[in-house]
Amino acid sequence: MATLASRSNPLLTSIPAYLTWRRFGFRSICSGRLGFLSSSPTDAETPSAGTKLLETFKEEFEIGSHLITFETGKIARFANGAVVMAMDKTKVLSTVASSKGDNVKDFLPLTVEYQEKQFAQGLIPHTFMRREGAPQERELLCGRLIDRPIRPLFPAGFYNDVQVMASVLCSDGKQDPDVMAANATSAALMLSDIPWGGPIGVIRIGRVCGEFIVNPSMDELNLSDLNLVYACTRDKTLMIDVQAREITERDLEAALRLAHPEAVKYLEPQIRLAAKAGKHKRDYKVFLVSDMTLQKVKDFSEAPIEAVFTDPTYGKFERGEALDKITQDVKRILEEECDEDSLKVLPKAVDAVRKKVVRRRIIEEGIRVDGRRLDKVRPLYCEAGHLPMLHGSSLFSRGDTQVLCTVTLGAPEDAQRLVSLVGPPTKRFMLHYSFPPFSINEVGKRVGLNRREVGHGTLAEKALLAVLPPEDDFPYTVRVNSEVMASDGSTSMATVCGGSMALMDAGIPLREHVAGVSVGLVSEVDPSTGEIKDYRILTDILGLEDHLGDMDFKIAGTRKGITAIQLDIKPAGIPLDIICESLEAARKGRLQILEHMEREINAPRTQDDRNSPRLATLKFSNDSIRRFLGPQGVQKRKIEQETGAKISVSDGTLTILAKNQAVMEKAQEKIDFIIGREIEVGGIYKGVVSSIKEYGAFVEFNGGQQGLLHISELSHEQVSRVSDVVSVGQQLSLMCIGQDVRGNIKLSLKAIKPQPESDMKTSPKESAPSSKQTSNVWAPLEGMPSCQEIQNSTAEEIPVNKDEIREENCTSLSPPSILIRSAADCDEEERSGFNQKFPLKNGMTTSRLVSNLEKDHQSKPFPPLQNGKSPVSLFSSLFSQRNVKSEHAKQKQAGTESDRTHAPVQKNVSKEAVDTARKTAKTIKLSDKFTAKVYQIRVHGLVLDLGGGIRGMYKFEENGKKNYKVGEELRVQCSSFSTKGIPVMSLLVDE
Repeated sequence: MATLASRSNPLLTSIPAYLTWRRFGFRSICSGRLGFLSSSPTDAETPSAGTKLLETFKEEFEIGSHLITFETGKIARFANGAVVMAMDKTKVLSTVASSKGDNVKDFLPLTVEYQEKQFAQGLIPHTFMRREGAPQERELLCGRLIDRPIRPLFPAGFYNDVQVMASVLCSDGKQDPDVMAANATSAALMLSDIPWGGPIGVIRIGRVCGEFIVNPSMDELNLSDLNLVYACTRDKTLMIDVQAREITERDLEAALRLAHPEAVKYLEPQIRLAAKAGKHKRDYKVFLVSDMTLQKVKDFSEAPIEAVFTDPTYGKFERGEALDKITQDVKRILEEECDEDSLKVLPKAVDAVRKKVVRRRIIEEGIRVDGRRLDKVRPLYCEAGHLPMLHGSSLFSRGDTQVLCTVTLGAPEDAQRLVSLVGPPTKRFMLHYSFPPFSINEVGKRVGLNRREVGHGTLAEKALLAVLPPEDDFPYTVRVNSEVMASDGSTSMATVCGGSMALMDAGIPLREHVAGVSVGLVSEVDPSTGEIKDYRILTDILGLEDHLGDMDFKIAGTRKGITAIQLDIKPAGIPLDIICESLEAARKGRLQILEHMEREINAPRTQDDRNSPRLATLKFSNDSIRRFLGPQGVQKRKIEQETGAKISVSDGTLTILAKNQAVMEKAQEKIDFIIGREIEVGGIYKGVVSSIKEYGAFVEFNGGQQGLLHISELSHEQVSRVSDVVSVGQQLSLMCIGQDVRGNIKLSLKAIKPQPESDMKTSPKESAPSSKQTSNVWAPLEGMPSCQEIQNSTAEEIPVNKDEIREENCTSLSPPSILIRSAADCDEEERSGFNQKFPLKNGMTTSRLVSNLEKDHQSKPFPPLQNGKSPVSLFSSLFSQRNVKSEHAKQKQAGTESDRTHAPVQKNVSKEAVDTARKTAKTIKLSDKFTAKVYQIRVHGLVLDLGGGIRGMYKFEENGKKNYKVGEELRVQCSSFSTKGIPVMSLLVDE
């Protein structure tokens, strides 16, 4: 095997061995790479079996702030052309291959496949087989992005199979590999022997804060209001793909003018690389219609074809049937003449004649196939709410093109999960475009994802995404489904219009309508130079004009600017000046369409109970959420089955999605009963009677909490026995009317019942507490420490007796912590208190005595007393009354002693001395007065420093002063105590 040196330069064979690189133990120079040989110098002249020296070629250059590399020869050496492109730490491999021999096809069978495998980011797929499956939507879109600019540059009549395969080798997540794959494909085609008219350059342009960025990173794209992908040759545009946030035509033109020279920078490195390692382009057989055959078919068919195209009364299918009849007439003539060569290419010849007729009439007369002017939009029909049972729907027609769009709203967990090397992991807005065969009166199968459907749907999705409300304001997952009912051109732009109306019909607060229109081009080219001599721009093109024209320029946007663009062309490039001129024609057509759409629906509809879904987000602690879920989520699934709502759970958040308001209320009621919600004075709650006492009933409500329904709050009328009104297990709707000194929740049944007319006349000013009263929750203001921050503080920063205030203020972050004595606790207190007051002999307690009496009464009932009561119940009530009396006596005695203790101090000592003398909050009594300082300012009140490390609370009064300052002194008086014994103060105005 000849060495590389001898092959590259024959003169090097005459150099002595002791002067060669191998004499010193080095490899030969392989594109600048040096390395030691493993073999000895004597064996260097004859490489051992299995040794392979790779000849690699590399080109490095800079664009923007990135170093870019093209490399070939190391990987995929058997491919017709293979290039690895690197930018930063991202590498993409693109290979091309072509079939040999002559094909009988009459079109170019070009296939482009782009693949992102998870190994490129060091991950294992989460699929069952732990390997990648069918192509994802993003992979199909990237394949289309590569296909669109390279297809027009293949020579006419070249019909060999060509396959492009691009794959990501490694990705750092900073650069999107799609543009890199397109440039690598161009370089691979340049290296191959496949005939192709490249190279091309593909560039991405972003804009952040008004400044354009070349090849922006993914982080910069998240902040950018423009995502422009531009492909071109040295002097012509090949492809444009845009996603923007209402960018003006003027700004977009500036971006295009910047993108062209930046994209041209990719061309020279590809040419240099092809000069080093490229192959000679092979010869191929051209499958074109001969001039003689074309002239013969033209003589037979030109006149009848022109007659069809000059009659505007023809519809799409009527025109197609007439043209098919002309083709059959020409076929019969050629069969009579036995012209077999012309019969083989008859369809292409007739199509060429049609193309010339249509293009000549447009350029010379300015008249289109259907008789419209060049800038006129087809007749429009819009209908919003076409399917009233759905969340949102619309029907949009433009000429013979008709699209039905529907909107479905879902919970946040319904968002689509994306598997991609770059970009977000989920997508909450989806637009699915379907093109069934019946829309063009054909028979076909619906199998798998279709590249065309994915591409058209993504274009419409980009256009509408710019006007959607932020996720924080509208947390729904939204799916738009577009069904093409009839197609005669621009179905993707009709999807944009129909989707915009359907979203407003669903009540989604869009900023404004989005409309789309497709612009075409018909040009006349100089055969000698290939330059365009004359051209016409067409607004809202038909399907036939798209087929016979040079350009399909889809532009969508609002009145303010452009939101999405997709440009596809058929010739080998169009000057950028013509592209920029088309933007104004598209803007005028877009405004015409927007006027019709706004007349049908110009604002989002208000939600109603009939078909509009409801979404609610509730905040709870993780312990409460675990209690709600139950073992393995059984309780959550049970509520979903019973109510029909869909509940999603995240860290500290429950999201409820219901189909209407009734379902939402039913689900919230069940959740409130399990978890509970913040207790408000005046709030109405549903509960179950757990036990009945003579002085009232204990009710379990709000997630397991207990409240006391006193006998006086059962009815507006006098009640002698509690059991006459309520019973154990009965469900009640009750109102919280407050708390007692110990923090026990007081409930009222009569507060939600209408007051009798006699009572209303006697006391017209009395009314039930308002349900709109402010909550007894102290939430921190902005800039003030939160409850969690206070809990995480050190012991030196927070004194010990501040724990009570800390627990009181944290009720907004956890389930309500207002405690109440249960019925069992009350019974135990009553019995233990009576045991201490009236001890029995032989160690017998009153509770034991009552228990024995109950057992004896069950075995042998005691005779009833005169008043109808059982001796056991009478004995139990006697213990209760005596216990209550003893407790009142104790409190009265303690209050008397306290008054005696403080009386002389209040007479002989100043008020400040009295304030300082108290060491703990337990010694504070009602009506005690203090000179306090403002320690913290909360939303609903103040935290006061009473001196000696003691804290108190003051709740803001309605229409009272609220602009206090920290450190301000106030004269206050103790009016009550909180659940934890914290003194609640009121202002002293007189002093």
